[in-house]
Amino acid sequence: MAATLDDVAHSAKARRKRTGYWLILPGAVWLGLFFVVPLFSLISASLYDPTGSVETGYSVTWHIQNFSDAFDQYKGTLWRSLWYAGVTTAVCFVIGYVLAYAIAFKAGRWKNLMLILVIAPFFTSFLLRTLSWKLILADDGFVVDFMKATHLIDILQMLQLSGDDRLLNTPFAVIAGLTYNFLPFMVLPLYASLEKIDTRLIEASSDLYASPAKGFFKVTLPLSMPGVVAGTLLTFIPAVGDFINAELLGSPNERMVGNDIQSLFDIGDYAAAGALSVILMAIIVALVLVWVRNSGTEDLV
Repeated sequence: MAATLDDVAHSAKARRKRTGYWLILPGAVWLGLFFVVPLFSLISASLYDPTGSVETGYSVTWHIQNFSDAFDQYKGTLWRSLWYAGVTTAVCFVIGYVLAYAIAFKAGRWKNLMLILVIAPFFTSFLLRTLSWKLILADDGFVVDFMKATHLIDILQMLQLSGDDRLLNTPFAVIAGLTYNFLPFMVLPLYASLEKIDTRLIEASSDLYASPAKGFFKVTLPLSMPGVVAGTLLTFIPAVGDFINAELLGSPNERMVGNDIQSLFDIGDYAAAGALSVILMAIIVALVLVWVRNSGTEDLV
């Protein structure tokens, strides 16, 4: 009888184990088809013979020099993309943290409405949202007039973010478009992290004679670090590879690496396009690993 019960228990355990694998299978198939296969194809393209073309065909010749050639030719664009994405992430963090903090702790019964307003831009096409910034930042628009009247545009020119008393087709326009489009990706993880904080811990810091600022940096900010890490990654990664904002709001001087990759694929230079894409992915992965390792949160390591 004991042996029979052991067999039944063992059989039930085996069934549960198989059930777990069956539940994982759809996700594994999805990742295989839409991540592993495209990644393998991209890496293969980066190793094509650079003399190949659409007419003559392409062959994998393990031409490693594609990477050094692509980096030497487009390192300026790579740096510009990292710079724009970094500034965008920093601006989104400042704005997003204030907004997420207000929603989590101060919104009260308006909390759900404010969250809906945060994600409301997603109800409109990314392209249309970016095009709307061309009207907002137009040379004859109210934003330019206001910044001229307050001399803020002089500060932007001093920082080399704008030129010729205009905002459109400048670094400022590209960064503004990136910030607007990716701000919700910063706010939502921050809100989710802040909302889980026990407010009694913040009150305890006050009881221990910590100033509001010290209490924030010693209690609130450390406890919200998982949201900070997630928000910065969700903002920086898509921003560094974006090409729509640079295409519509910038000039050729504001081209980002995504624009160059798109152009290379359009003309059939798959070797250079693949190599540049792999270089960008490698840089992003390295930066992400460094950031996560040094962010002080064990939840994401």
